[in-house]
Amino acid sequence: MIKFNKNIVLAALSMSIFSFNATAQKSGGGLAKGKYTALVNPFIGTAPLLDTKIIGYTPPADMRVWAGLVFPGSSVPNAMVQLSPMTKYRSGAGYEYEDTEILGFTHTNKGHWNLCHIPLLPVPDGATFPYKSSFIHDQEKASPAYYEVYLKNYDVQVKLSSTLRCGVHEYTFKNNKGRKVLFDLGKANNHVDDWQIKQEGSNAVSGFQRTGGEKIYFYATLSSPIEKLDTKDVAKSGGYTLVNIKDGDTKPVTVKIALSFVSVDNAIENLKAEVGEKSLTKVFEEGSTKWENLLSKIQVKGGSEQQNVMFYSMLYRSFLWPALRSDVNGQFTDEAGKVRKENYHYYTLPSLWDDYRNKLVLLSIFSPDETSDIISSMINEGEIKGFMPTFFHGDHAASFIAGSYMRGIRKYDVKKAYELLLNNAYKEGGTRPHIAEYIVKGYVPEQDIKNPVVETKGNAGVTKTLEYAYDDHALALLAKELNDTEHYNDLVKRSKNYANVFDKSTTFMRGKLADGKWVTPFNPEFPYYEYMYREANAWQLSFFAPHDMPGLVKLYGGDKPFEAKLDEFFTKPWNPKYIAWNISGFIGQYCHGNQPDHEAPFSYYFVNKPEKSQKRIDEILETMYGIGPEKLAMSGMDDAGEMSSWYVFGALGLYPLSPADPEYIVTVPIFKEVSWTTPAGKKVTIKNPNGKRNLETIKVNGAKIDGYFISHDLFKNGGDIQVITK
Repeated sequence: MIKFNKNIVLAALSMSIFSFNATAQKSGGGLAKGKYTALVNPFIGTAPLLDTKIIGYTPPADMRVWAGLVFPGSSVPNAMVQLSPMTKYRSGAGYEYEDTEILGFTHTNKGHWNLCHIPLLPVPDGATFPYKSSFIHDQEKASPAYYEVYLKNYDVQVKLSSTLRCGVHEYTFKNNKGRKVLFDLGKANNHVDDWQIKQEGSNAVSGFQRTGGEKIYFYATLSSPIEKLDTKDVAKSGGYTLVNIKDGDTKPVTVKIALSFVSVDNAIENLKAEVGEKSLTKVFEEGSTKWENLLSKIQVKGGSEQQNVMFYSMLYRSFLWPALRSDVNGQFTDEAGKVRKENYHYYTLPSLWDDYRNKLVLLSIFSPDETSDIISSMINEGEIKGFMPTFFHGDHAASFIAGSYMRGIRKYDVKKAYELLLNNAYKEGGTRPHIAEYIVKGYVPEQDIKNPVVETKGNAGVTKTLEYAYDDHALALLAKELNDTEHYNDLVKRSKNYANVFDKSTTFMRGKLADGKWVTPFNPEFPYYEYMYREANAWQLSFFAPHDMPGLVKLYGGDKPFEAKLDEFFTKPWNPKYIAWNISGFIGQYCHGNQPDHEAPFSYYFVNKPEKSQKRIDEILETMYGIGPEKLAMSGMDDAGEMSSWYVFGALGLYPLSPADPEYIVTVPIFKEVSWTTPAGKKVTIKNPNGKRNLETIKVNGAKIDGYFISHDLFKNGGDIQVITK
């Protein structure tokens, strides 16, 4: 394997494969790349997490700890198409680094055990069912908008690239007789309800795949004429079609395929507009340029080679979701199944429970137009349902929309958004379960369940109370901006409800029954999936009040007790008897492998001990990302870019602690200098001239500031942050 040479990468950006020193990381696509795309390694996050010291326990033999769950394939930012290899169905992103066989190449992805639609696979003469081929990582390459692999059993070289709505496959067969392309339409990460394929002319096919009631249409052209379609096991689910290619040419087989969530006709239009006669090389060059333009908005100096690779890889990973769902003609299918066309691009719902914390803030800074379109898409869904949609848990559309509005992103119907968010906050039957009890009692009561276990499902009353209180704060900010004094006053009062589940006798956020009594027995170390807490234990939720940290400190009895509790939080060992699929990656009781306590490392700032926060932030950046024998594992599931965005903000020295508020807590960047260019062309620089790790003073445009926060105005106007360290 060719050793990585930074100078070669940055000066002669055309290597086909390289490794980052001894880390055995791979990227590169054999085509021209930019300075920053060359630093992206799409394989980071695909490897299993195996170190029991980091995991916190010894997993059962059949358990793959939730780590990364990302795809290494081709995509452009926030695209409809993510074209990636499939090694195992129902496995997060469909690709697990330890696997040795490829089952196909699918066209949608997220990393949540769903999607992975329209699988294709080149099949040589003589291959038999079940269709799959072995591969090795030394013959596998990836960079933004590109993926390549050699299928060993099939003797086929595969190259993939993509546009917003289209994928381009190039298959070079060793044997040019009896070539076939498998359309494995009975498979996806979801259960397939129905599918169809038919030939269109001499060299094209069209059809659909329906999963979960949603139809994904496709239209694909082949560079060689089709001899026939051979369909097996036709049924509403299961089955496949082999597209047989006529013999007589020795050129690579190029498949150009477009998706549409509206119709085959729209897929045809998408393919014509985005690919047409372009070669795979041209498609990749255009996709790579898109990524280079995005990644180069942040330029860093003074980091190590590994830090540079990790930073740009995590920045890349932050811009893959939400995914586009409207076609080039503007049409999309809404939540009610109606085809419509609006004055914005339609996107999937963000992964709000996870990424409201940081990723959506990053998106709003980088991509304000896309952010406006995503909010418009959410309003569209909300109008159909009567409530603003959420994802998984909480009501964090409030934080996303309020935070975007406060940052000046306003190209959507804010009054309609606000009306729907008020429905969430005040009406039963929608986004906030138990909202009536929450309004009356000031907390969400927990069920009285005897002998709960890890997977026990209850009300997750503590988590809901804390999240609703934060979302009340976020909505209060929007109410104030819209001059709704009545709701503003009520929501500000409700934002203090986090205190109602704080048990002063134990100094933990604790479940409370409907009669006001605390849940008993109580073990703050035990993790629950949905009882009292959502995917967490009491330790991990007891520092969550990002909108009112001074108030939280007072609940603990002041600075010293709060600091002591934090010290214990980060040093009390995880009990290895407690095993949960989605909880791993521990520093004491702190769990970086899941989102609920991702704000906690910054809590020392509120007792004026930023150096203690920095120690933990640096430890997380160094030990929870790019780990394992090949430096390709992560400590937890990326969750549509939240884990990646945490790294980006932590490395830059800014974090949106309360993402609804247009401000950022300042930490110490891992780089000596950061230059950030906004979409409006404003420059924000962040410097650590002393190069040390303990924060002493913050200067903005040369003037020392009081406190630790800077305003988002710096991104509107441009400016300079100096972090003076000791």
